[in-house]
Amino acid sequence: MEVTTRWNCSTWDTVLELTKVAQEKGGDPLLWAAQVSSNLTSVGISLPSIELADLLVSHIFWENNVPTAWKILEKALALKIVPPLLVLGLLSTRTVSCRRSCPTAFRLYLELLKLHAFSLKENTDLPNHQKTMNSLDEILHFSEILDMQTNESGTLLVLFVFSLVWQLVDTTLDDEGLLELTPENNSRWPVKPQDMDLDVDNMHDEKRKEHRQSLQAINSIVVIELIGQFLQNKTTSRILYLARQNMFKQWESFTRRVQLLVTNSSALRNSKSSTVEILLLLTSDTSKIMSQHFQVRSFIQSHLMVQSRPLSAFAGLCLGTSRSGLWLPLDLFFEDAMDGSGVNATSAIEIITGLVKSLQAINATSWHEIFLGLWMAALRLVQRERDPIEGPVPRLNTRLCMLLSVTTLVVADLVEEEESVATNESNSGMGRKQQVSKKRRTDLVLSLQNLRNYQSLLAPPESVIPAANQAAAKAMLFVSGINVGTAYHDCITTSDTPINCSGSLYHLIVDTCVARNLLDTSAYFWPGYVDVHINQLPHTIPTQLTGWSAFMKGTALTPVMIDALVSTPASSFAEINKVFEIAVKGSTDERIAAASILCGATLSRGWNVQEHTLYFITKLLSPPVPVNYSGNESYLTDYAPMLNVLLVGIAPVDCVQIFSLHGLVPELAGSLMTICEVFGSCVPDISWTMVTGEEISVHAVFSNAFALLLKLWRFNHPPIEYGVGDVPPVGSQLTPEYLLLVRNSYLVSSGNSLKDPNRRRLAQVASSTSSKPIFVDSFPKLKVWYRQHLACIASPLTGLVNGTPVHHTVDTLLNMMYKKISARNQYVNTATSGSSSSGGTGSEDAYLRPKIPAWDILEAVPFVADAALTACAHGRLSPRELCTGLKDLADYLPATLATIVSYLSAEVTRGVWKSVFMNGTDWPSPAANFSNVEEQIKKILAATGVDVPSLAAGGSSPAALPLPLAAFVSLTITYKLDKASQRFLNLAGPALEHLAAGCPWPCMPIVASLWTQKAKRWSDFLVFSASRTVFLHSNDAVVQLLRSCFSATLGLSCSCISNNGGIGSLLGHGFGSHFSGGISPVAPGILYLRVYRSIRDIMFLRDNIVLLLMQTVEDIANGISGDSSERLKKPNGLKYGHASLAAAITRVKLAAWLGASIMFLTGGLGLVQSLFKETLPSWFMSIRHTEQKGNGCGTLPILRGYALAYLAVLCGAFTWGVASSSSASKRRPNIIRNHMEFLASALDGKISLGCDPATWHAYISGFMSLMVRCTPTWILEVNVELLKRLSKGLKLRGEEELALALLGVGGASTMGSAADLIIETENSFL
Repeated sequence: MEVTTRWNCSTWDTVLELTKVAQEKGGDPLLWAAQVSSNLTSVGISLPSIELADLLVSHIFWENNVPTAWKILEKALALKIVPPLLVLGLLSTRTVSCRRSCPTAFRLYLELLKLHAFSLKENTDLPNHQKTMNSLDEILHFSEILDMQTNESGTLLVLFVFSLVWQLVDTTLDDEGLLELTPENNSRWPVKPQDMDLDVDNMHDEKRKEHRQSLQAINSIVVIELIGQFLQNKTTSRILYLARQNMFKQWESFTRRVQLLVTNSSALRNSKSSTVEILLLLTSDTSKIMSQHFQVRSFIQSHLMVQSRPLSAFAGLCLGTSRSGLWLPLDLFFEDAMDGSGVNATSAIEIITGLVKSLQAINATSWHEIFLGLWMAALRLVQRERDPIEGPVPRLNTRLCMLLSVTTLVVADLVEEEESVATNESNSGMGRKQQVSKKRRTDLVLSLQNLRNYQSLLAPPESVIPAANQAAAKAMLFVSGINVGTAYHDCITTSDTPINCSGSLYHLIVDTCVARNLLDTSAYFWPGYVDVHINQLPHTIPTQLTGWSAFMKGTALTPVMIDALVSTPASSFAEINKVFEIAVKGSTDERIAAASILCGATLSRGWNVQEHTLYFITKLLSPPVPVNYSGNESYLTDYAPMLNVLLVGIAPVDCVQIFSLHGLVPELAGSLMTICEVFGSCVPDISWTMVTGEEISVHAVFSNAFALLLKLWRFNHPPIEYGVGDVPPVGSQLTPEYLLLVRNSYLVSSGNSLKDPNRRRLAQVASSTSSKPIFVDSFPKLKVWYRQHLACIASPLTGLVNGTPVHHTVDTLLNMMYKKISARNQYVNTATSGSSSSGGTGSEDAYLRPKIPAWDILEAVPFVADAALTACAHGRLSPRELCTGLKDLADYLPATLATIVSYLSAEVTRGVWKSVFMNGTDWPSPAANFSNVEEQIKKILAATGVDVPSLAAGGSSPAALPLPLAAFVSLTITYKLDKASQRFLNLAGPALEHLAAGCPWPCMPIVASLWTQKAKRWSDFLVFSASRTVFLHSNDAVVQLLRSCFSATLGLSCSCISNNGGIGSLLGHGFGSHFSGGISPVAPGILYLRVYRSIRDIMFLRDNIVLLLMQTVEDIANGISGDSSERLKKPNGLKYGHASLAAAITRVKLAAWLGASIMFLTGGLGLVQSLFKETLPSWFMSIRHTEQKGNGCGTLPILRGYALAYLAVLCGAFTWGVASSSSASKRRPNIIRNHMEFLASALDGKISLGCDPATWHAYISGFMSLMVRCTPTWILEVNVELLKRLSKGLKLRGEEELALALLGVGGASTMGSAADLIIETENSFL
């Protein structure tokens, strides 16, 4: 280094002269140091001196490379008159490259490195430290070499230490001829030996040569030991860990060199130190080495130091994962997805993947455990409702879709994610991870092999046994060496084999994994997978190809073939792709046949290709324009027969829910809007005759599309749920605008550039149907209807003007509906609907079946329904005539049922209509089974402790309903329960249920009683629906239900279902009278999942979830003191106390898992945001008096803080994800920053807290600890200065390790502060 100074050069000449004299005369280095110090301080040069360091090193190399000169330098270092770190840097530039020609100098450098490189606190406390580090960077250029430009002394120190160790590694590699094997074929540091003309006269002296070689060999071993010392020393290992955390590419290159060293170094093998083990650990898992000295102490250990009892004996239990709680969020989400009252715009695959990643991060579990838990949760879903109750709800097919299609796709996406990252890194020259790229796939194999041990979960439902047997038979033939080919797989069953080979759900899971290339056919040879073998092909297998096999060989689509393909699911993509090609290019009859096949068994049970089937159906709903099309009308009318088959085929509840699980609701909505717009604008003067002879019209196509479209948002919920004042409705209100917004979002980054496999699939579907965004404005007729629908909800009908087309349509429809009354001149006029007069009766032909476009009819229907309802209220229409007329209107255009539902629902909520008595004369009577419904409701709710209001509260007076509700229920019970009516009842039924539930008690039980008389096989469903109403009329009942959920999960309940706790107690085993002894109590978790969507005040739910969590923690804490007070008096009582506390902590975690899961499902992003923004700050600032009766150890406040910390982090992880890939994660930074600002302000004393100090300390330690270990991405989104404030506050409260860990994961911008903290608290970590 060039010396620059403002002092006279004579000062440095004097210093140099003093040095030479001391060297020549062998003077005392201490005397020399005193003289030099005196000279420098007399002229105002502060010590330690950078210039003196440069002078001394320059003096030694190479003219004065003698022992006395080195002793002078050593004394200068010892007395700190020169900066030791700077001297080390200067020496490295001189000695490393000359280590072969001057091994003694290199050895002296190594010894000085041992003495001073590990005393970092002493060195950084010296004056002019910042200047020293800047000078070091100017000398070594490590910030440039390591590509991290900075002037911060702490960051420069990290770079310096990292460069020293890296240089030592490269030195050893070069000495052993291994440096050329590195990818760069060179070193970043000057380690290549330089030729020097030293000791020329003695080069032939054999003894000197041997001595030099011996010294070189020893130096190599010393270098190896020094590397190990850097990695083992608690201070330097922490600093190196900072480099690993924040310099990923550089660390990757460094560890590759270490791997090369471990594999090939003879010096390493000759070393007797523990360096070999340390380096092996470094290369095997970079997250373990050094982190052993950089771990955050469990905050529960820090705060649960009860008296002098050590926690080491049960710390592992405290931090261990609760096997039950680990999968609780998955089980709850799976069961919640089975609710048929609504669909989700977000794919279940995306949500489950996010949950799985959150579980893996928070519990630090292996992928083997994660996959096993995922399969088990999905299996429990199937077993929970092996025989679901009948009704308009998803049934077994939806649950099997979750197990065999959705869950398999989640696993496939996770495996692909890992392997694609490894491939990308390999292509970019970072191929080291290629060796671990199959880790998740290997763990999947282990999880499936272990899954076989859970036989109780693998028993197939009765309807699935044939498919399971077929999968087992296929494997049996394969392992027997009988190659029948895929052509015969669809016709092989266990009945074809001479011995029993029954299959289970296990065989179906493995089979679908093989089909998706997650496993190879070696899985068929797993022990116990197939227990039998055969020697020849069964004689019962047909010699001619049948079904899909024959179809793929070219057999024509005859009626017999079509029936076979409709009833048998396809097993490969090639099969359904061929069907799709026929649907696009074939004749009209072929299109109809192809649509029927796709909507048959392949849609509901073709699990191996289910998502592709859905994609093809969605594409067919937006068919391409024919090549030679030139008509004036929309080309879609040419596809009307095929479209109608598709619309009818996907209308069942199970099918709609399957579309929802795969995330296709937004795309489906866009296609349906187009169909509705086109066919709703057509005059119904054209029709098509199907192959079956059935004739369909444009009204039929429109009605089927419109009814299906309305199921895709919460159309069927009471209008009051749109929100009043500041109280938002539950969840996100799906609207046509929102569905299209989600659909359009897939077009923004479509194609293979998307990293998420699921979003990439959805983007490809969206771009294939329409490459341009779609908006509601693209559908003017739909937009007009939708605005009228909202206006009808918001206020009474107005605006019907006499003489307008709408007025004329209203009169025409009324005349059609009430033609007999019109003939008696008792017709219903439209004056009651807002017009001044009626347009007359019209002729018979005019009102029989008017030729009016569907959209014009829907615009008039609210006024028609209003006129009819008003006429009934004034006695001009009897109830029977009212319902008959409305039914005639719905028969004429089935889509009008939706608008009738909308109008009647709105009128009920207005409360302006009088109630009518359901007396069996004017209106149907529920009396026949009213008492039975009451008894069953009480039995269903028996496990919750909720009181059921008496249905006879009004005395002996007959049951009554508001007039619009009475009309609504009377209209619905006029429908037949056939397949044609089912798709419209699936629309009206849920609307009726939710509307009746919102009316005063006992409206819903009355409706249930009426409907059970109509459909006895729906009895269980209807009674269960009525039982849910209890919770909608009493907040206390909701709180009691939530309390039952916590009690059941924690095993605190004396419920007749189970008192063992866990998922089984929370969700039970289904419900219905198919159980022995009739209908049974329903588990509280099931009840809550079917109730919460109809509860308006979710803020009430949020606050009570937190309150119940705290009450549950108190019960757990009281259980500790109650149980342990007596046990501690007995032998081994201390050990029992430790175990009891560990078990309590596990239960607290389980309670937090439950609370977070409920919070996430109930309110999603909005509720979690309010938890961080409002609930938690107000909870900590409120003055609370903590009761500790019976809890003398004082663990209750700490457990409360622990529970709240887990609740907060879990809620955030479930909602935003642990990474930054989800759309919800975009809102996370602002919420986290605000909450961290609150924490920092409280630590700074700017905010006064009212809670117990122990609770606050446990919360902030726990919250920050969980973020550091589980969600480090969140910390990267926080302002650097805020992180420093938090770190400072934690340090002042004795949380040095946590403070350091927080800065350590804060990115490169906090690396310097983290290094400063490591040095500052050096002794506390020892």
